[in-house]
Amino acid sequence: MIDKTDMEIRAIREARRMLAEALSDMGLMEPFFDRPATDIDRVIEACVDGFQAAMQRQSDAGDVPF
Repeated sequence: MIDKTDMEIRAIREARRMLAEALSDMGLMEPFFDRPATDIDRVIEACVDGFQAAMQRQSDAGDVPF
């Protein structure tokens, strides 16, 4: 875990709403109602970290679409 910048902290906080909308659309929001914000933030961070790592791996492998 790294220390997040103020911008990263704000971005994660703002992403909570989009996550909540997606979970609600899929009927999956109920298990998250009583979870603390830190748990929700962990889910968001895991998604962002996984996405960035995959993009980096693809780039390193030369899988650039242009």
